[in-house]
This record gives sequence, structure tokens and C-alpha cells, in this order.
Amino acid sequence: MSHQVFDTDINIGISACLVGQKVRFDASHKRSAFCVNEFGRHVKFVPYCPEVAIGLPVPRPTVRQIDVDGVIHVSRPDGSMDVTQQLRDYGRKLAPKLQAISGYIFCAKSPSCGMERVKVYSQDGKGSTSDGVGVFAREIMERHPHLPCEENGRLNDAKLRENFVARVFAYKHWQTLQAKGFSKHNLMTFHSQYKYLLMSHDLIRYKEAGRLLANMNGDIDQVAEQYLALLMAAMKKMATRKGHANTLQHIQGYFSEQLNADEKRELCQHIEDYRIGLVPLMVPLTMIKHYLMEFPKDYLAQQVYLQPHPASLKLRYGY
Repeated sequence: MSHQVFDTDINIGISACLVGQKVRFDASHKRSAFCVNEFGRHVKFVPYCPEVAIGLPVPRPTVRQIDVDGVIHVSRPDGSMDVTQQLRDYGRKLAPKLQAISGYIFCAKSPSCGMERVKVYSQDGKGSTSDGVGVFAREIMERHPHLPCEENGRLNDAKLRENFVARVFAYKHWQTLQAKGFSKHNLMTFHSQYKYLLMSHDLIRYKEAGRLLANMNGDIDQVAEQYLALLMAAMKKMATRKGHANTLQHIQGYFSEQLNADEKRELCQHIEDYRIGLVPLMVPLTMIKHYLMEFPKDYLAQQVYLQPHPASLKLRYGY
């Protein structure tokens, strides 16, 4: 089995406090051990703090999102120091310059950087909801709708962490393809490599992507944009045990002529044990990789599904 070579030139936008910069309102940071100690060995972080970028000091008075007659403002609780427009303008100015990044990690709950569930206070300060989006983060995500984005808190969840990192490496692969220029051939080649990864995440979008490329005509860049939308939407959907088991069963079929009855039975049992939650994904995957080394198959060897990110990150060990 040939080992996938991962691009090492990957840039990830990140809230500056998450890499240890003391830029928070109280001059502290929220350093993420996973980002700095693990993920950081494979990517280069490009830190941003929008609040400092617009001129707010460190330390500084806290600001919050406040609903004023249905319009969100970022200001002090009494309405002073309103920085809504400055944050929005900074996001709009920065967003076009982020074409080279392959993902973004935002600081959770921040009125400027929160990706979701940001607290929004009523104007009188007596109530709040948790349905806001950081003013700066919104500008970045709207300008780059397919960019893999995540929050530091959610990265503590093993499945969300694996999902985000897989999307980052896929997005970087796509950016590399885009830089070379799209053609029918390289789009089909890309899709063939992602076939089983897509299948494990979202069977419906996997089929849609296949139909899109099978009936490819017209502007190739438009087709590519449609494909990217399907790819990233599919991968954002969390792969389930059922989805993985279905994919593993498809892959198992490639060895139908090489394995004896006992070997087939054992592999089937490992896949079923995974499906019902008795063993982690690495158990059937390891066996399939073993058989792929013993019975080489070029089409399977190129499948991103078997190794969507560097093994040293150990992202598939926990589920």
C-alpha cells in the first residue's frame, strides 16, 4: 500500500489568543494545546485578533453583542464604545486576502470571533439568547462559504476534531488542483480519490457529485465550483458508524477473490463490530490496509478515505 503524501504548506487562520498571544480583554490568552502542540506540527497558523486590529487596547473594557431594535451591535453594556462597524469593515477588508488559507479556527463565544452560539443581550441587559455569530467571523465565513471553519471548544470533541482536520486537508488538495487549472480529467481523478470518503459522509451528495461530473459540460470553472460545494457540504456532515460500515463493505468487495472464507468472515465481523460500537474504526481499517499491502490494488491505494490526514495526529483512534 502506498502511503499518502500530505502537503506541508498549509496555512490556517486562527484567533490569535488560541496560539497563546495575550490579546484578550484581560491581557490573557486561551492557548489551545491541540492546535499548538499537535495540529501545529502539520500546518502554519496565521493569527488574527480583530479587536486589537481595529485599535482596541490590551487590556480593554469588555464588549458584548446587544440587540438594539433587531440590529446587532458590539459595544459596552451601556452602548458606549460601539465597534460594530469597525469589526465588520476589518472582516470585509481581510477576507479577500485569505485565499491562501485552508481553514480557520475561531475563538468560541467571542462577540467578534465566535462562529456560532454567541450570547446576544437584550438592550436593557435583563435577558439574552445564544444564537449570535461573531461580527468579524461572519464576514470571513460569508466571503469563503466552503472554507473549513471550527471553534476551539468544539475541537475538544474527537469526532468534530477529526472532521475538521479531514476537511482542511481536502480543501488544501482542492486548492492545489485549482492552482494547476481545472480540466475534466483532473476533476474526475480528484473525485475518484475521494469516492469512499464522500460515501462515508453523505451518500446522497456523493451520488450528486458523480452525476455532476458524468454529465460535465459548459464552463469547467462553474462545474468545479458546484463540485466543491458538494464536496465540502458532504464532508461537513458527520460520518456515522452506519456510513463507515457501508463504505468498508464496499471496499471489502475488492478482496472477494483473494480472501478465503475464514478471512472474509473475520473482516465482516470486524466491520459489524464497528457498526454496533464494539470496536473503533481503526480495527477494520487496519485489517483492510493489511490486505491492501498483501494484495495491492492501485485504485484502493489512492483512496483518501484510508488516510485522510497524517497518522501521527491519531484522529481515528477515539471512535
